[in-house]
Amino acid sequence: MLETSRLWRAVFGAVLVGCTSPGPQVVDAPAAPGVPAVVAPQRDDAAVAEEAKALLAQAETDVQRARAKRALWLKAWEELLAARRAVASQDNDDAIRYAKHASELAQLGLEQLAYPAVK
Repeated sequence: MLETSRLWRAVFGAVLVGCTSPGPQVVDAPAAPGVPAVVAPQRDDAAVAEEAKALLAQAETDVQRARAKRALWLKAWEELLAARRAVASQDNDDAIRYAKHASELAQLGLEQLAYPAVK
C-alpha cells in the first residue's frame, strides 16, 4: 500500500509540474528583406455591385416563378424585399446574401409541389 501511494504522489507531482510550466513561446519571424509581403486582393466595388444586381434579378425571376405556381413561401418574399432594400442602400454584401436566400427558398417552394399535399 505504501508503494502505490508513493507512485500516485509521483504521478500527481509530474502532472502538476507539467500543468504549471510555461508553454512553448511562439515568436513571429520578420519577413525576409527581399521577399514582398502577401497582400490580400482588393475588392472591386463595381463588380460586387453588379453581382448584387444580377443576383437580385435572378431572385426576382425565381420568386415570380414560384408565385405563378402558387408555391411562394412568405420568407422568400421577405428576403426578396430585404435584397431590394439592400441594393437601394448600396449594401451589396447584404443584398447578395438576401438575394441568394430568396432564390433558394423560392426553389424549395417549387420543389415542394412534387410532394403530395396529404398522406
